[in-house]
Amino acid sequence: MGKNKTAHKDDVIGQYARYKRRKILFGLFLVIALFAVVVYSICAGSVKVGTGQIINALVGNGNKMHEVIIWNIRFPRVLAGIIAGMSLAVAGCVMQCVLRNPLASPFTMGISQGAGFGAAFALIVLNAGNINSSGILNNPYTVVLFAFLGSLIGIFMILVLAKFAGLSAQAMVLAGIAMGTLFNAATMLLQYFAEDIKVASVIFWTFGDMGRASRTDVWIMLLVTVPALIYFMLNRREYNVLEGGEETAKALGVHTERLRLIGMLLACFITSVSVAFLGIIGFIGLVAPHMMRRVVGGDHRYLIPVSAVFGSVLLLSADTISRTIMPPAVLPVGILTAFMGVPLFMYLILKKRKLY
Repeated sequence: MGKNKTAHKDDVIGQYARYKRRKILFGLFLVIALFAVVVYSICAGSVKVGTGQIINALVGNGNKMHEVIIWNIRFPRVLAGIIAGMSLAVAGCVMQCVLRNPLASPFTMGISQGAGFGAAFALIVLNAGNINSSGILNNPYTVVLFAFLGSLIGIFMILVLAKFAGLSAQAMVLAGIAMGTLFNAATMLLQYFAEDIKVASVIFWTFGDMGRASRTDVWIMLLVTVPALIYFMLNRREYNVLEGGEETAKALGVHTERLRLIGMLLACFITSVSVAFLGIIGFIGLVAPHMMRRVVGGDHRYLIPVSAVFGSVLLLSADTISRTIMPPAVLPVGILTAFMGVPLFMYLILKKRKLY
């Protein structure tokens, strides 16, 4: 009898070890895939750059033109794509957990639309900047500031309603969709009364674009995203408990309201910073966590890091395609992410997932 128990215990331990090994190997595969996409993204473009030229540029022995292209144009663009994809994917993963709703994401919660309204307000009402001859916004940091403030307004209102009106976690998603619709209507109202050049500036900003990020922007995004990711990883076990239900989590000592509030605030914060610098990029936060959940399951010890890496792969791949599919034209990356995200959004609705 004792031998049977020992054998069963060893079998369970062996199965768990294989379970962990598969998850870790898949994570390593994603890291390798990200590295491959990074190299290809730096090489691809109107000016072709070989891997040898990239190595020479890294050690300072490259062609001057290639060094300028790699260090000043493509490298900041690639880093912006990695950080933004990571922040959007992790934000969506955490939102879906704390709200216990498969449709929760930065885009469906109205954060991106709030940023769009803030940018439109700065461009049209405050005359913060117009498109110059090179296609770049003048005075971009004023636009970034108001885009950030706009993204926070909507989520602040939702959190206030949740705190004082007793909204359920599921109803918060519906409130987010309503706020997103309200922000879109307000942006269209501003555009209706604006001059043509200002309308063009707003439309240009709303097109998600990795190329507008400078090195300083990338550093700001990185300094905001990394501490949030560390917090999410430190609380990964609490997120697993919360997946089992509100009452179960409370019975196990998890402070669910605080966990939800801080998780939402940090998820909104890292999203709003990325959107403020790069423009509106939809559905990465919806697509990446769902695809990874099908591969690694709902264990947030693995789901959070693999979602982060896959979000980077997804956004960087979409940006690379947008630069190379119709050369020399560069398509807005937000168009490609919408083409990826809308079918999944419709699929979730058609599957009749329980929202209440």
